[in-house]
Amino acid sequence: MTRVPFGDFVAGARARGTLVVQPRMGFGDPRRMREGLVRTRAADAVTVGTLTLDSYTRVRDLAAARHALDEGVPLNGYPICTHPRETSRAMLDGVHDASFPVQVRHGSPRPEHIVSALLALGLDATEGGPVSYCLPYSRTPLRDAVASWRRSCEMLARHTGDGRVPHVESFGGCLLGQLCPPAVLVAVSVLEGLFFARHGLRSVSLSYAQQTSWQQDLEAVAALRLLAGELLGDVDWHVVLYAYMGVYPLSRGGALALLEAAARLAVASGASRLIVKTAAEAHRIPTVADNVEALETAARAAAGVPVPDPGPPGVDSEVYAEARTLVHTVLGLHDDVGTALLAAFRRGLLDIPYCLHPDNAGRARSFIDRDGRLRWADTGALPLPHAAVSTARKVTSADLLSALSHVQRAYDHGGTP
Repeated sequence: MTRVPFGDFVAGARARGTLVVQPRMGFGDPRRMREGLVRTRAADAVTVGTLTLDSYTRVRDLAAARHALDEGVPLNGYPICTHPRETSRAMLDGVHDASFPVQVRHGSPRPEHIVSALLALGLDATEGGPVSYCLPYSRTPLRDAVASWRRSCEMLARHTGDGRVPHVESFGGCLLGQLCPPAVLVAVSVLEGLFFARHGLRSVSLSYAQQTSWQQDLEAVAALRLLAGELLGDVDWHVVLYAYMGVYPLSRGGALALLEAAARLAVASGASRLIVKTAAEAHRIPTVADNVEALETAARAAAGVPVPDPGPPGVDSEVYAEARTLVHTVLGLHDDVGTALLAAFRRGLLDIPYCLHPDNAGRARSFIDRDGRLRWADTGALPLPHAAVSTARKVTSADLLSALSHVQRAYDHGGTP
């Protein structure tokens, strides 16, 4: 099979002025998974395929995955480590090729078994990270996740050559999905990108999830691109935007409008790839047809937005200033990025609002201001100036519940935040 590295495929689309759109799709049945890939490839859009894995595989409970398959119990994703290798190869045959890369998405804080399985199938693109797939999704000690992701990156890096350039996407821009001020999302995404590069990866993507303010999101992606340009050297990188990861609109019209806004944001901000969400998101597991509709809706919305100059943005904003401070504070703790990340969380120099993981300090708090921007209510021990805190009041449980549904309410009522 002729190979086109994942990063090269995305760069080629961007050079043609086209946004790459991608689903978050995974099914346990190989026939249905193949159908999803075939229809993603055939969609009226420039697409890459996704194998989203099941929850048992994520936590390495392969015995439970095997039992589910034996008993005909539906899984919420593709069990890449449990289906026979020949089954998975047949599922990919004639679909995955130079014109249609496939990425494995999984959610595992300890992914060696997944990386081994995907490499055996001829795949070499995945996503996650030592922080971003540990703190939101598990109680795995951060130390263990850092060690596991170090080994996983090195395993991927050893397969560079013969047309293969393994690619890892940081999930750092999506921590908890919502209510995390953009500076932290940008900082973690950049730090994970540096972690990947430190352990041999030459192609990475940095993520950011659509939040509550169009203008703040533009500033955040600009900050992400600027910091990546400053710090990643000759590593191939691009930015991937996620459609809103929080409570999704209940109405079909609201859900599609939010997705269209994400597509426009992706193009306007200079992102190269968009992870879509569907109109069914608030109600059920999306079908293949739901995903195809989302891909084509996003592609149409993106096509109406002028592509900005692809050069590095000359932006100096509040988000950039805060994110740069966070990144350089962490990098100053130790020459090894993984060790520096552990020290930063131990001292509260990185702190994810409302994250309950035992290795997160849990002192930082955020809120949505009247302009729809995410602001700090309490910075805890974060190395940010006192002026970063925008209110002295405590965030109550009622405030938190209201903020969680802020975007959903706005789009269900026909507006924007």
